[in-house]
Amino acid sequence: MTKAPRRMASAVVAASLLVLGLAACGGTTKDSAASAAPAAPASSAPAKADPNAPIKEGLKIAFLPKQINNPYETIVDKAGIEAAAEYKGDAKEVGPSDASASSQVSYINTLTQQGHDAILIAANDANAVCGPLQQARAKGIKIVSYDSDASKDCRDIFINQANSEEIGRSQVKLLADMIDHKGEIAILSATANATNQNTWIEFMKDELTKPEYKDMKLVKVAYGDDDDQKSFQETQGLLQAYPDLKGIISPTTVGISAAARYISGSKYKGKVVLTGLGTPNQMRQFVKDDTVQKFALWNPKDLGYLASYAAAALASGQITGAEGEVLKAGKLGERTIGKDGEIILGPPFTFDAANIDQFDF
Repeated sequence: MTKAPRRMASAVVAASLLVLGLAACGGTTKDSAASAAPAAPASSAPAKADPNAPIKEGLKIAFLPKQINNPYETIVDKAGIEAAAEYKGDAKEVGPSDASASSQVSYINTLTQQGHDAILIAANDANAVCGPLQQARAKGIKIVSYDSDASKDCRDIFINQANSEEIGRSQVKLLADMIDHKGEIAILSATANATNQNTWIEFMKDELTKPEYKDMKLVKVAYGDDDDQKSFQETQGLLQAYPDLKGIISPTTVGISAAARYISGSKYKGKVVLTGLGTPNQMRQFVKDDTVQKFALWNPKDLGYLASYAAAALASGQITGAEGEVLKAGKLGERTIGKDGEIILGPPFTFDAANIDQFDF
């Protein structure tokens, strides 16, 4: 990803980039996930982990992103598929072209019928996918959620880009520093049901209640549905509806790039500050033309890689998803499983004009 020696150091930083989720993308709120109606357990007796068990060869795993044409999730899933080749697994990506709440259900059912060893899902809705995922688990299929969590009752492990609270609060801090802690701001999110987005936004709102933000006001949370054109139009609508708007946070890679594209060709360039979660390759032109000063993210390749190894470890009996177990994740080293089966990739990283050319993803 980088050139030695300076770029090697940057690659190390990127490898630990927060699961900020800073993403790009989606995520899950622990409260919303926990509120889902629990289904029957997949088995009557708890499984026991064997840390020394070898990874089984020929494992069949499938990545099910929010939508198949999401550039961010394409990066994640491709890296996960490449990781499967390391442990001699058979991996693929399938999914819907839209990010609606129920669009993933038919794919889960098909993958279950096909007898996959593991399904990895970035959930569009924590509850809508719960029933089908429990049916898959009842047949012995391991479920790993990544980027955007499903209900904890419906999966074995959640691979979180970063600590959700840190992602949400850091986004507000990043914007506040660039607008001198004053003015009206808006949030351009993905879908209204995206668990990660909603979790981050709640932490953003809580951060804004602190005294240091008394001169900042959140006027609107808009939803671009992780659709490029709709996100572009929502940005236009925000700027027209709120002429005194000083800044926009878009914690989704589709949203931030669409917003940057609109602002870069408008009268608002240089007047409205935009930040959020995006990939360096996606945002490079907007940083270089001064549309965007700073934005954040984790390394999506590492997210997919980590999720892939988690699925393989589950399917091979190395781990069960219990708190305190240790996942051996190939080149990423070890990760300890936390509460409710959560594994955190690392902390968020801020990209700007001084460092963006050191990264290629």
